[in-house]
Amino acid sequence: MADQELTGCAALLAATDHHPYARHALWRGAEPRGWRRDGAVAWLSSGPGPAGGAIGAPGPAVDVFTDLVAAGAVGAGQWLHLPRTSPEALAGRLTVARHDESSFPSTTSRPGDPRIVDWYGIRDGDRLVACGADRSRGDVGFLAGLTVAPDRRGRGLGAALTAGMTRALAARYDHVALGVYTDNVGAIRLYRRLGFTGALARSSVHLA
Repeated sequence: MADQELTGCAALLAATDHHPYARHALWRGAEPRGWRRDGAVAWLSSGPGPAGGAIGAPGPAVDVFTDLVAAGAVGAGQWLHLPRTSPEALAGRLTVARHDESSFPSTTSRPGDPRIVDWYGIRDGDRLVACGADRSRGDVGFLAGLTVAPDRRGRGLGAALTAGMTRALAARYDHVALGVYTDNVGAIRLYRRLGFTGALARSSVHLA
């Protein structure tokens, strides 16, 4: 199926040179299957969240998942997190119901999500006016689902929440990361100001 087959977190992390994204995406204690092909490392996950992911060269990563779909290992209704890939590059290879690189009016981090470790928030009296989810995993701290009540935006609450969560997670992990959609220019500007300067462009693909 691919140039080199990989089994288990240790082998996949070594193949990705222990990239922080892979360190966060791969569930410890699980036995993910992976493949290295022409500058890409791809894997199938066994925990909650997307069915698979990849880093490195987009074309070979898509090739691996095209083969996995043909083999029946990945199917309709599942999510893949790929290196940044245009819809045109997926045409005729993967049948896609949804292709995300920009924001949408919801979040994948909601109460009851088994990936969430804890919640942080800012209250005004008995009202919760800002909140964020701690979706840390392994040795990478991860901020998710950051939001501020619409009538309280523009007052610095988002910056205060992000900075506070970052300090709390940085005390426990050697890397702290978050995800942001590419058209959320205001949030990107804020995160860069707070020290989130490394970036890895991704495409989330929902298979039809």
